[in-house]
Amino acid sequence: MKQEYTILIADRNPRVRAFLKREMKNKGYQILLAGTGHEVLRRVFGNEPLHLLIIDPDLPDVGRSQILEKLQDRIPPLPTIIHSFSIDNDILSDTSDHIVFVEKGGGSIERLKQISGELLKKVKPEVSKSVDRERSVQGD
Repeated sequence: MKQEYTILIADRNPRVRAFLKREMKNKGYQILLAGTGHEVLRRVFGNEPLHLLIIDPDLPDVGRSQILEKLQDRIPPLPTIIHSFSIDNDILSDTSDHIVFVEKGGGSIERLKQISGELLKKVKPEVSKSVDRERSVQGD
């Protein structure tokens, strides 16, 4: 399958990054990785085509609320999944519908895959339709 979507995965733990990369790559996504807040901001505000960000905002070099505030300044907004153990409710209440929280845990990967697919269909529905057609032709 042709990889139509690019997802940036950011987590301070290299094992978590590797696990998420493997799982999301198996779903057919192009994956980029970041281990620091500065890497995230460089990629998010750079020229690379990004369709989704999966982030645990507890990164070593940028404060949690600081990185989330900066992400909200992006135009157009980047659909974001906050993948963390917990988050302040006031942070989520101040965000728009393009930011979703998925709690880290044993079964969170399936939830991440589901939410990722839903957010990506909203971003580029025409790509989702062509990917779905390609899968049905291939018998996936």
